[in-house]
Amino acid sequence: MLKEISGGVCAAKGFTASGIHCGVKTGSSPDKNDLAMILSECECSAAAVYTMNRVKAAPIYVTMGNLEDGVCRGIIANSGNANACAPMSHENAERMCALAAQATGLKSADFVVASTGVIGQELNISAIEKGMPALASTLSAEGSDAAAHAVMTTDTVKKETAVSVSIGGKTVTIGAIAKGSGMIHPNMGTMLCFITTDCAITHDVLQDALHEIVPRTFNRVTVDGDTSTNDMCVVLANGLAGNEQIEWKDDSFTVFYKALYQVCETMARAIAADGEGASRLVTCTVRCARSEESAERLAKAVVSSSLVKAALFGADANWGRVLCAMGYSKAPFRPEYVDISFSSIQGSILVCEKGVGLDFDEELARKILSQDEVVIDVSLNEGGSEATCWGCDLTYEYVKINGDYRT
Repeated sequence: MLKEISGGVCAAKGFTASGIHCGVKTGSSPDKNDLAMILSECECSAAAVYTMNRVKAAPIYVTMGNLEDGVCRGIIANSGNANACAPMSHENAERMCALAAQATGLKSADFVVASTGVIGQELNISAIEKGMPALASTLSAEGSDAAAHAVMTTDTVKKETAVSVSIGGKTVTIGAIAKGSGMIHPNMGTMLCFITTDCAITHDVLQDALHEIVPRTFNRVTVDGDTSTNDMCVVLANGLAGNEQIEWKDDSFTVFYKALYQVCETMARAIAADGEGASRLVTCTVRCARSEESAERLAKAVVSSSLVKAALFGADANWGRVLCAMGYSKAPFRPEYVDISFSSIQGSILVCEKGVGLDFDEELARKILSQDEVVIDVSLNEGGSEATCWGCDLTYEYVKINGDYRT
């Protein structure tokens, strides 16, 4: 039985974390952590998925190289600067790994390195160098919160979760922290997600699981249509739970897969809910589709639509914008079969049936659409597949945040 627990990336056995302020960004508040470390007491199987953006930040390439052998010990990450398309970017990413290794007595190749923040500005590596000893010395089993805050940029809340499950009579734990608020779109979006587990599982099987789960979770999130240069999702598995190592896609794998899926879905929803300037989480589920692929394409089109997002900001039940977005998605469906309803904790209201608008209670619709989470439920009435995607509304605040993000 899967159980939600506390502890984030330190919930799993053998992991510690820390986060401090070192001043990566000039003038940043000393109260804002900007440097994080996660460390396992022993070698881990490691798996990762990276941004699909053709322009990739230096930390992505350095991490790819360090994970070629499928093993890792820790993660070093900073906010305040993306270390992307900037002078000395590759050298500075490698330097971050070297500094982390020096502070922990390990090798540079033992570390994943990640950065997030402004693109094109040289990383303040001297600040990171000065802060690294303090970062390493504060590693603790209670450090997940500090690490989660250290990777936040325009995020308004930390993103952290953990679950436990029984595998082969052993308690296996999976924990995660993530960051993501803007520049979010399918194929990863300005997001970092670091996942730790004490499950014993091979690199190949772990990699397969992550590659199957990311497209159904993180790649179904959109905030603003932009895909970042720095996106990364990494899983470290140190095996300290003591379960028999998962080497095949057997029953033990199925249990682990479901737990990892929940962790990733929880983080994906948290990123969508914390979209820059957002006032509500928007969930779109497309049901009764011909295939999962077509359902996903339709749901993505709906939550990506600026007009749909703006209507939801205004709590306007403008279902025509939903059908319009579906129409340009290039996914096959018959408009004359489509039913659309809106729902939230205030109830549910059917607004379109068989492709035609219905008379409905506008006041009830407004109450439903004014809640923190709104669900757009679409039934195609053509098949047995479905998919869910997540987004947020589009507010005035989004423009304010991004109008002067660099300066």
